[in-house]
Amino acid sequence: MASEFLDQFDREVQPPYLHEAYKSTLLRAPLQPLVVPPKKEITRSGPLFKDFNLGALDHDLTKNSVKDGEAIGERIVVHGKVTNEKGHPLPHTLIELWQANSAGRYVHKVDQHDAPLDPNFLGTGRCMTDAHGNYKFYTIKPGAYPWGNHPNAWRPNHIHFSLFGGNITSRLITQMYFPGDPLFEHDPIFKAVPPKGRELLISKFDLSITEPNFALGYRFDIVLRGKHATPFENL
Repeated sequence: MASEFLDQFDREVQPPYLHEAYKSTLLRAPLQPLVVPPKKEITRSGPLFKDFNLGALDHDLTKNSVKDGEAIGERIVVHGKVTNEKGHPLPHTLIELWQANSAGRYVHKVDQHDAPLDPNFLGTGRCMTDAHGNYKFYTIKPGAYPWGNHPNAWRPNHIHFSLFGGNITSRLITQMYFPGDPLFEHDPIFKAVPPKGRELLISKFDLSITEPNFALGYRFDIVLRGKHATPFENL
């Protein structure tokens, strides 16, 4: 990403490529000057998801992998609005989500954390924003988990989001956190984001979307591109 491109973003919000406390960045941060490709080589068209074929339960992680019973953990509803840098809603934006289960374990062969897997929870889902840029997921609140970056290192509860805007250059991958997590001050990934940007990554409890006797609600709005963009993963 060239400096010309970086100037489109608020440096007080977006994380740097290199953050020494986050050890993986020492291996993958760029060491040479970044190269600007000719504009004609940059693909700006597509993808278009308006007619994308989504399953009826793709947005409901509490049901889309149920085999023998209910997914284990605290049920939550996550909703919000996806907009561009001007505040205009972005309809037909494909959102993909992945997360650990309530015990803090991913359904992935690399994750060998000593925590149980839930046969009724795969931790992945997808949906598309409606005509007004709104989205909604049903899921289980993820648990914290150890990650080996430093002694006694634990990740705060979080959910990963991947979004595509109106063209291929507007993809954004980010993480949503939960309010009041005591692990914020001990997590190098979260602290790699400047203070102004950290606030944009923390969801807000939303009683209006909470469903009685079923699930607590959280709101997480997302901005694609521009100086007000939601902090994205460039680490």
